[in-house]
Amino acid sequence: METMTTPRTRRFHYAWVVLFMATLVVFGSLGLARFGYTVVLPAMQDALDMDNTQAGGLATANLVGYLTLSVIGGAMAARFGPRVVIAAGLALAAVGMFLTGLANGFVSAAVWRALTGVGSGASNVPVMALLAAWFAPKRRGLAAGIAVAGSSLGLIFVGPLVPRILSAHPENGWRICWFIYGSVALLLAVGALLLLRNHPSEVGLQPLGLDVVNATPSPRAKALQWGTVYRSAPVWHVGLVYVAFGFSYIIYMTFFTKCLVAEGGYTKEAAGGLLMTMGWVSLLCGLIWGTVSDKIGRKGALIIVYLIHTVAFSLFALWPAPTGFTLSAILFGLSAWSIPAIMAALCGDMLGSRLAPAALGFITLFFGIGQALGPTVAGAIADAADSLLPPLFLAGGVALMGAVGASFLRSSRAEGSSPLDKQG
Repeated sequence: METMTTPRTRRFHYAWVVLFMATLVVFGSLGLARFGYTVVLPAMQDALDMDNTQAGGLATANLVGYLTLSVIGGAMAARFGPRVVIAAGLALAAVGMFLTGLANGFVSAAVWRALTGVGSGASNVPVMALLAAWFAPKRRGLAAGIAVAGSSLGLIFVGPLVPRILSAHPENGWRICWFIYGSVALLLAVGALLLLRNHPSEVGLQPLGLDVVNATPSPRAKALQWGTVYRSAPVWHVGLVYVAFGFSYIIYMTFFTKCLVAEGGYTKEAAGGLLMTMGWVSLLCGLIWGTVSDKIGRKGALIIVYLIHTVAFSLFALWPAPTGFTLSAILFGLSAWSIPAIMAALCGDMLGSRLAPAALGFITLFFGIGQALGPTVAGAIADAADSLLPPLFLAGGVALMGAVGASFLRSSRAEGSSPLDKQG
């Protein structure tokens, strides 16, 4: 039997390396591949002569690609191991970003944004679920909260960088941005392949935070019980609640910079500065709310965060002035990526570490549907109303529906491993 290393014989736990790399994977797969579009959008929209509906359509194409691989990527990671799937997915996202920079019209841009989304789904979903294997239940919220800070790093990175590039290269600056995004993502894919490990047992460890005195290695199951995931009523309920976040936040993030420039009279630099501020404020949001969810339960944390989002999105629409925009950005930043962190921890709580990738992938199907619908619906409303503010108010209403849905979830605290964990 393989001997597990305990904290008495090794002070540094490799889980921290996995968490560090997971955060960088999120930075590449979401911070650059998805949120990098936000600040590039005005210049890209002008260069390709797109209206708001088409601009939203590009975001939808990316999210449809993400949706396509979210379920498959999670299942593949559960079956073949997350490390290779994550690295391959991030490399594919990098290729998609390179090709987006070469697009000459709406159709080609939509195809390459969809390809980028495919890579993002194949990397982000498994890497978040991987944390359930490396961290004991009482620390899963903390770990997931740190990992989602990768999205904040993306905002901090693109906020000041992109406006400078666009100013220095007015005609092709947006293309240069996509080339930079792709280059960084490709380097991170190599790092993921080299540093990630599928399970603590590969390096002779137990999950961080597990009671190593009483813990015994769990026998491996002969086959994964997929029906446990796809036929579970609580999993479906969580998925439906997740729709609200996908639909509402992506409207806010897609049109954030565009709305500041078009409705608020901001310069590109000023809009990028506020986006960077949001990134700095959001840097610890996942950590904070993941830890809160470890203490008060996933249900209570979800309700609180959804209510904060309701206020943030509505404030942006109802107070279209610098003060209102700034308060909205700060409020959203304080809670921005916390819902995915809580959901990742919740999947580990419900189904155990081995089925967590499949569970997270399945509920991401619902999340992805909300994301895919949000930008196109918002763009169409914006074109009809000749304003980007009504879609932001819609986002606030949908976030409120998320809070209501979360209130009917079963209470969940990270008190121990799921019984199903014993099968993995």
